[in-house]
Amino acid sequence: METTANSGNTVVCSECRRGFPADEVIRHGNSYICAQCKPMFMQKLAEGASLRKGMHYVGFWWRFLASMIDGLILFGLNFVIGFAVGFSALQIVGLEQNTAGVMAFAVSWLAGMAIRIAYEVIFIGAYGATPGKRVCNMKVVRADGSPVGYALATGRFFAKILSTITLLIGYIIAAFDSEKRALHDRICDTRVVDNFQFKSVGILS
Repeated sequence: METTANSGNTVVCSECRRGFPADEVIRHGNSYICAQCKPMFMQKLAEGASLRKGMHYVGFWWRFLASMIDGLILFGLNFVIGFAVGFSALQIVGLEQNTAGVMAFAVSWLAGMAIRIAYEVIFIGAYGATPGKRVCNMKVVRADGSPVGYALATGRFFAKILSTITLLIGYIIAAFDSEKRALHDRICDTRVVDNFQFKSVGILS
């Protein structure tokens, strides 16, 4: 709700970052907006409300199904690429047999981790969805409906580790959240939405 700021001091407009007397700006939550920036600010609010109105948050079991599909894909990739990388490294290094097993495990684990990170970051960052989510017609977006991008996708991947090490409670809480957010969604302020409905209201192509 808009209110006029109290007079008697100077505040900074959250849009243009210039200082104004408090009685010459409006206040929205913790933000102050000058008269010049008000039209654009109101347009942003209207667009944000439209975006959120068009969102349909995906429930726990559909997200679980998408994770299972991604898990199967990653298992196959890890098996093939991890084995190939580990075996090739051992051939190149030529280690003795007593250390070969440890080295093979370490190389395979690192290769598998790199594959998981790349899989999540590239697909979420570029398309907003992993193959599993695309099959289930889901999309990961920011709270206002905008794309996630690579940086946030990277942070979200590592935040998912917290959802895992909490005995999967970080995932389970999505079943009880009003916006179906898992722990990593709360940390990164992301949402998983129904992409069909999201597109049908003209929010994203």
